[in-house]
Amino acid sequence: MLSEFDLIQHYFARPRAAAQPAHVALGIGDDCALLVPTPGMQLAISSDMLVEDRHFFAGEDAQRLGHKSLAVNLSDLAAMGARPLGFTLALALPAADPAWLAGFSHGLFALADAHGCALIGGDTTKGPLNICITVFGETAPGRALRRDAARAGDDIWISGTLGDARLALAGYRGETVLSAAEQQAAAQRMHLPTPRVALGRALADGGLAHAAIDISDGLAGDLGHILERSGVGATLEVDALPAGPVLATRAPDLRRAWTAAGGDDYELCFTAPIAARAAILAAGAASATAVTRVGRIEAAPGLRLADAHGAPLDLRLAGFDHFK
Repeated sequence: MLSEFDLIQHYFARPRAAAQPAHVALGIGDDCALLVPTPGMQLAISSDMLVEDRHFFAGEDAQRLGHKSLAVNLSDLAAMGARPLGFTLALALPAADPAWLAGFSHGLFALADAHGCALIGGDTTKGPLNICITVFGETAPGRALRRDAARAGDDIWISGTLGDARLALAGYRGETVLSAAEQQAAAQRMHLPTPRVALGRALADGGLAHAAIDISDGLAGDLGHILERSGVGATLEVDALPAGPVLATRAPDLRRAWTAAGGDDYELCFTAPIAARAAILAAGAASATAVTRVGRIEAAPGLRLADAHGAPLDLRLAGFDHFK
């Protein structure tokens, strides 16, 4: 049976031959890690917890779970326009299963290495499967994309597509019928989200966007956080929302509901001045990320939903609530 320290050394301590990034002065193996942020930069820090049977199904593929566990945290950095530096991992396991640990660490490190984000510490214990990651990034002072900076007159933009993750969940639950190919395609968005780090950094470094948030609990609810923090309102053009390729084949009512409030998308929603439209399209192209204008920020409080012709829509939308 693996001990705690054997588990860490075998599956999570990188080989000494693998050079640490310059911003990591000391990684795993001491009481604390030591990070060296770029002089004059601010640290951006975020934590996310994934709990079995709450955020993922029991028996979920370990490699996909390793990817998603870090992806949801990198998505928070993307929403702030921050560059990833490193992360810690706190992991509760019902048993030290070598096959599971090998798959999980492979998925975790494949994404970490793609973003130059080093594992610098954490903890392990025995218990119900629970994964908690804290991620560290950096951003230039005054450049972070905050939720409280939207301005009346701003465009509202969305990266990527929405809704396929929620459609996959519906397929698993038997709420809708999907073919095996459709289920597999939609499930890629649910299990393997793509954190939009390059786009977020371009928006922040170029001073293109005012406010941003990552879409984790559904667009309408997450956009609502921007509106509340910024003291503004908005009209969201629901029929302009870019549906995922599988959801795009479904009935309009389903597309509207799950693009506007599906959850688990991990795309960016951001606001920007009209004058930045061309630069935002260029930033999307440079980061290989589709971007779509889907509404406008207004002075009047509240979120208003409109169809393709601008007529009001009366939709009952409910995003994900971690306590329901």
